[in-house]
Amino acid sequence: MGFFKEFKTFAMRGNMVDMAVGIIVGGAFGKIVSSLVNDLLMPPLGLLIGGVRFQNLKIILKNAHTDPVTGKVTEAVSINYGNFIGTTLDFLIIAFAIFLLVKLINSLERKKAAQPAPTPAPTKEEVLLTEIRDLLKDQKNR
Repeated sequence: MGFFKEFKTFAMRGNMVDMAVGIIVGGAFGKIVSSLVNDLLMPPLGLLIGGVRFQNLKIILKNAHTDPVTGKVTEAVSINYGNFIGTTLDFLIIAFAIFLLVKLINSLERKKAAQPAPTPAPTKEEVLLTEIRDLLKDQKNR
C-alpha cells in the first residue's frame, strides 16, 4: 500500500499536473496546426504551384506490381517528400508560436522585475521600538 500512496503523492504534485495539462493542450494545439497547414495553407499553395497536392508529391523508387501467379500485390516504395514539407511547416508554425509565448512571458517577467518592490509597513514591534527610541531621545535632550 505504501508504494501506491507514494506514487499518488508523486503524480499529484503541482508540477506533474501542470506538465500533464501542458502535454494535453500541446497535443491539441498540434492537431489544430496540422489542420491549418493541411486544410488551409497547402491547398492554395499547391494551386499557386500548378494544382499540385502536396500529399501526392513523392519519388517512386519501385512501382507497385501484382504477382501473376499468386495475385499478391506488392505496394510501391516511395519517398513522400510532400508529407515531409507539410510536417516541416507544422513544426515551424508550432515553434514560432512557442517562441512568441516564451517571448511574452520573458517580457512580463522583465517588467515585473523592473518594478521596485513596495516597502512593507513596519511591524507593531518596529513601531513600538521607534516610539521607545524617540522617548529616550527626548529624555536625554532635557
